[in-house]
Amino acid sequence: MSNNRFPSPFEIEGPADVEGWEELYPYSMSFSEHRKDYEDNRFWFWDSMHWGKALTPWDSTFFELALASLSQMNSRHYRIPPADGVDFRILYGYAYLSPVGVDPSQIEPRVPQFMERAGHYFGNWDDLYDKWLVKVKETIAAVDSIDFSPLPEMEELSVITDGVGMGSGHKLLSEYNRFKDLILQAWNYHFEFLNLGYAAYLDFFGFCKEAFPSIPDLGIAKMVAGVEVDLFRPNEELKGLAQKAVDLGIARAFDDPDNVSLDGDAGAQWQAAWDAAKDPWFNFTSGNGFYHFDKIWVENPEIPYAFIRDYIVRIEAGEDISRPIEAIRAERDRVVEEYRDLLGSDEDRKAFDGKLGLARVVFPYVENHNFYIEHWTMSVVWRKLKELGATLEKDGLLNQADDLLFIRRDEVNELLWDYYSNWAVNSPTVSAKHWEPIVAKRRDIHAKLSEWKAPKAMGEPPEVITEPFTIMLWGITSESVANWLGSDEGSENELTGMAASPGTVEGIARIIHNPDEVGDLQQDEILVAPITAPSWAPVFPKIQACVTDIGGMMSHAAIVCREFGVPAVTGTGFGTDKIRTGDRIRVDGSSGKVTIL
Repeated sequence: MSNNRFPSPFEIEGPADVEGWEELYPYSMSFSEHRKDYEDNRFWFWDSMHWGKALTPWDSTFFELALASLSQMNSRHYRIPPADGVDFRILYGYAYLSPVGVDPSQIEPRVPQFMERAGHYFGNWDDLYDKWLVKVKETIAAVDSIDFSPLPEMEELSVITDGVGMGSGHKLLSEYNRFKDLILQAWNYHFEFLNLGYAAYLDFFGFCKEAFPSIPDLGIAKMVAGVEVDLFRPNEELKGLAQKAVDLGIARAFDDPDNVSLDGDAGAQWQAAWDAAKDPWFNFTSGNGFYHFDKIWVENPEIPYAFIRDYIVRIEAGEDISRPIEAIRAERDRVVEEYRDLLGSDEDRKAFDGKLGLARVVFPYVENHNFYIEHWTMSVVWRKLKELGATLEKDGLLNQADDLLFIRRDEVNELLWDYYSNWAVNSPTVSAKHWEPIVAKRRDIHAKLSEWKAPKAMGEPPEVITEPFTIMLWGITSESVANWLGSDEGSENELTGMAASPGTVEGIARIIHNPDEVGDLQQDEILVAPITAPSWAPVFPKIQACVTDIGGMMSHAAIVCREFGVPAVTGTGFGTDKIRTGDRIRVDGSSGKVTIL
């Protein structure tokens, strides 16, 4: 690797014996010799925040739809002046992104376009957001209504007497296409507001950097802290259920989360409270919602039961389990007044107040979309996909239900046609035998891809990164890329990242690579992970600090740590590579430094 660039994607050596791995994904997703000049001269970073493991064909669906939806909002809807979309590819099963800048000559003409389009949303935010909630909930209900039942032996008589003229086979094909359309619709909605949320924060951020040249990034982030967002609601429901268990005298029922037995009137009262909370708040996944293996709370109650047990222990010990929101707001207001007083004119103070006010208005959406799309919607999507797999297994189209995950989403249309046409004729299908060797080969390739260590970045870093998501969410900036390039020359005992949440602590590190390991966290340890998931919120009160490999000032880890008053350094690049469980480390969330002691 040279001093100023990472290896080209065309130079990366993949795992052995994975010939044909590209067939797991649409052809457009792979790096190609046909556009090598374009791809070889771009900067690509591994999106381990959202897709940290090798993708199966169906898991890759959401990578494609999310990035296309994100990009169209930047480039075609709002015309964000310095940034078009985020290009995306898959290399040996792993997701790579590349921010696409705008030709400098086109930035100025896009400014009035952006101001008109974004201005409409900013000026009508509350009304449009209320309508957004209605749209999203209707989309979730529509996905939930999808019917993937097996085709019947005989059509209902009403199909004849009502003169319907179409049957269950047509409905199944239509339902599957509607399913795909609804998923894309949900991801379009996901980015309808999110891009603008980051743009508003970046606008406020830029104003502060110009007005107060020495202000730390963390100081700006503090000014929008202390918010109430729906993404915190699942965790708040757990706290309430823990308190109810204590109040009802059934706390001991949760000592073993895998074997909870609720008897008598008290148990019935608690169960009623659970039932009232679970829909929608426990349509929450143990991961980020993008993988078929993420466990959904409502389907795996032992996960929330374990968090409830932990809260019960703290309540019985007399601890206050509430979020320290008043202290956070007091610090927020102090920082705002400190910097506002430094402004020299009423005009500057008015601009400051306006930009801060807008940032606070839009900020809750930066977290709320996460619950409504990435957790609630995706929980229902995965449920429906499992139903389809079960139907295809039952009627002999697949050998086992999860074979469906190794068939590309548009290949499923061919499979369903075979199902429909041979059901219509009442003849044997060829699908199970056709797909058996293909799925077996893909499973084998995927297993080998899963063992590969994906490079963090590839290609030529740009001089300046301007795309809002790349900066605020992933924490990919010119400075962080320079740190990655110089990582081989740095100290083995020090890491540099983003100062994401203030405070300095020393403690014992615990490396967490996947959600199943979250339960291993002990009181007062320091969480070190590639990235955190929203459903890990219940562990934040018990940790001393948090360190992540990737993530910017608006990543989930950064936001939640600020809201819980937990020091954090995000975007270290190599935290999980250099730190080991049991290491004693110092985390300075005010400077962005992590030291292995």
